[in-house]
Amino acid sequence: MLGATAWCQPRYDFTRLQREQLNRGVVAVRNAEGQVVVSWRTLTSDQKGEPFDIYRDGKKLNQHPLTTGGTFFIDAQPLAKDAVYEVRGGGKDGSFTLKADSPVGYLPIPLQKPEGGTTLDGRSYTYSANDASVGDVDGDGQYEIILKWEPSNAHDNSHSGFTGPTLFDCYRLDGTRLWRINMGPNIRSGAHYTQFMVYDFDGDGRAELMVKTADGTTDGQGHVIGDPKADWCYKGEERRKTGHILNGPEYISVFNGLTGAVMDTKDYIPERGFLRDWGDDYGNRSERYLAAVGYLDGVHASAIFCRGYYTRTVIAAWDWDGRQLHSRWTFDTNEPQWASYAGQGNHNLRVADVDGDGCDEITYGSMAVDHDGRGLYNTGMGHGDAIHLTAFDPTTDRLQVWDCHENRRDGSDFRDAATGEVIFQIPSKSDVGRAMAADIDPTSPGVEMWSTDSHGIRDLKGNVLNTAQDASDPQHGNNLVINGRWLSVNFGIWWDGDLLRELLDRATVTKYDWQTKNIRAIQHFEGCQFNNSTKSNPNLSADLLGDWREEVLTRDRDSRELRLYVTTIPTDYRINCLMEDIPYRLSVATENVAYNQPPETGFYLGPDKTDYLK
Repeated sequence: MLGATAWCQPRYDFTRLQREQLNRGVVAVRNAEGQVVVSWRTLTSDQKGEPFDIYRDGKKLNQHPLTTGGTFFIDAQPLAKDAVYEVRGGGKDGSFTLKADSPVGYLPIPLQKPEGGTTLDGRSYTYSANDASVGDVDGDGQYEIILKWEPSNAHDNSHSGFTGPTLFDCYRLDGTRLWRINMGPNIRSGAHYTQFMVYDFDGDGRAELMVKTADGTTDGQGHVIGDPKADWCYKGEERRKTGHILNGPEYISVFNGLTGAVMDTKDYIPERGFLRDWGDDYGNRSERYLAAVGYLDGVHASAIFCRGYYTRTVIAAWDWDGRQLHSRWTFDTNEPQWASYAGQGNHNLRVADVDGDGCDEITYGSMAVDHDGRGLYNTGMGHGDAIHLTAFDPTTDRLQVWDCHENRRDGSDFRDAATGEVIFQIPSKSDVGRAMAADIDPTSPGVEMWSTDSHGIRDLKGNVLNTAQDASDPQHGNNLVINGRWLSVNFGIWWDGDLLRELLDRATVTKYDWQTKNIRAIQHFEGCQFNNSTKSNPNLSADLLGDWREEVLTRDRDSRELRLYVTTIPTDYRINCLMEDIPYRLSVATENVAYNQPPETGFYLGPDKTDYLK
């Protein structure tokens, strides 16, 4: 069933929208030549050609104000001692202190790695630094990091086994830990259980953490939610054997981002109920969770917490007013009018204003839900593992969707994000496990697309630009092969100095060479480890600091530190901080959800259109 939603502009009224107020985001790192690279944000409050001046320890470095080119400066002077770099201009000055012994290309962020433990069946586990998110928890315009610690015995829902508890830490960029939250024994650990949303939900300028909790969750101040003695994993002989947690109360809680203190807790929507109502008797379908953030009224940020996508699907919108959590609406495929929407969800979701009404909609795999909790459209193509939503076509402001499917029938489809109208489709008899979209070829207008059964790179009309072979092995997962080289189907990143997007996979940035039709590596993050098996994503990638290019937040191999890598490649382009683009910011907030997906803008960013340049 396809929708017939009209289109209007603009998407958002920024005079009403409650959004974070970022500072200049100055960062300085060494490059491989021993020089210092200084980079800073261009903000929407800056005028076109905003002049900037660069200072080192109070001494001006540039002869003339920097009014053109990228917000990027190279200081060739040797760094013999700690230096303070300042950027002045635009009404928001900023500074960064670079240590004399700083490493090349990244900011080291020391971690307080938790001790492992032993489950009641006698198996030991350790911890590694897993998915991360960011939020300005103290209102100073600079992001802090909220990091999930995952135990080594974390499990997929379909697998039996006990797990250690999931933990959350909040760190400043200098490694100062603000708090630790322990999710407790009644939240099983794994990619599909704990989706955490970090955002300023009440508009007070400081971010909160919202997440599903249970009896025994301990907040950052040591207070316990619910019954501290309850252990619902061990209720009944069958549960004792499997390690699944299929009993007991479930909650949604909001935590203070600065202190980690729980501020309110409500019953989770929907309750688990009878397992078989979700399609099985062991929790593989009932315990599948997703979450997101969206401006459902066009002004305030709401949290979106979901349950189920293989069969029954329930999406619940929550508001936080600084005192209490309030249920905004609930979408449930058990309601007869939405029954056809059952079984259409992915392992991830996207949020953006797709129909131009100023409010956000939820693209939930093969179907979408309007800002008011009513169904928007449903293609009926079923469940999938990956989805991309952005402005693919430089000739229009409409948003499109590139989606893949498991049902060995529908393959991959490219469609209009507002109506679900299919632009082109590549049917497949295979389970199409991954799909990717990025503008990697300037000879083809707009964003290119490929999937594990797309037979190559496709343009906006579905034409094959370069043929490729599907390949899968335990080391590389699902990828395409072009001229004997791996073409990633995982993550994209804006890293080098041009307007094309690069690819991010297995601790390496690669670039598609459109002239030779080949792939080459341009950055490897030595000594680092990406997460989540074949998904192989960093802890986070986003435009967190500096100019418009994206940073890579990844852990070292033993999770003793995070490393925030900053590109040291010059750029001539001056583009507003991507985190000020609402669809991009919301996709960063949902990057940690289940099968991680890269953040994507709500506008076309590429070489075919340059009117967004400052």
